[in-house]
Amino acid sequence: MASRVSLPRVQVGTSLRSAAQQFRSLDPNDPSRWPPVPRYTLFVLLAAVVVVALWFFWLGGVDDEYQAERDREQALRNDYKTKVARAVNLDLLKKQREEVQQYVLVLEKQLPSKAEMDALLSDINQAGLGRSLQFELFRPGQVEVRDYYAELPIALRVTGRYHDMGSFAADIANLSRIVTLNNLSIVPQKDGGGLTMDATARTYRYLDAEEQAAQRKATAAAQAKK
Repeated sequence: MASRVSLPRVQVGTSLRSAAQQFRSLDPNDPSRWPPVPRYTLFVLLAAVVVVALWFFWLGGVDDEYQAERDREQALRNDYKTKVARAVNLDLLKKQREEVQQYVLVLEKQLPSKAEMDALLSDINQAGLGRSLQFELFRPGQVEVRDYYAELPIALRVTGRYHDMGSFAADIANLSRIVTLNNLSIVPQKDGGGLTMDATARTYRYLDAEEQAAQRKATAAAQAKK
């Protein structure tokens, strides 16, 4: 008959009371003298706090990095969609570009060069005289240079009949070069003999290569001063 092996009984209650007894009367200023159970318990808690703090700190950085990568992915997707749409419509865009270039060439042909400005001023004067209008003032102003063109204002004052003034304005609009009438003012003459019209005619001309280079240089210098 086999003999029974007796196991030592674990006194759980006694062990718990002994461990609890070690937590009494602890000196918080000198943990090195604590009994083993409180000392090891403190080590475990500190290690757990450090691990948890490092875990959350690392996760926080990873979350920000993840969000940044998601935003970057979305930006790349949008950029891809835009480029795909451009690639699909490339032929149409080329055709539209050619049409715009042709339209610009047509507009440039309506702008006189510097050498043609005198002839244009003569055309404006002849348009008024051809409608039996009398010029009391025909004074070109200071040329205003823009990026790609120059603008010349001309102060006008003519006298005559109302219908003749209307025909004069129509003739100006039908010139081969671009001329606009601005700030129109029509008042009767004091002697009652007709009307007086004050206006500012504005005409435009394109800049030649030297003027464009000088204008770009002046613009770059102005931007450098800012």
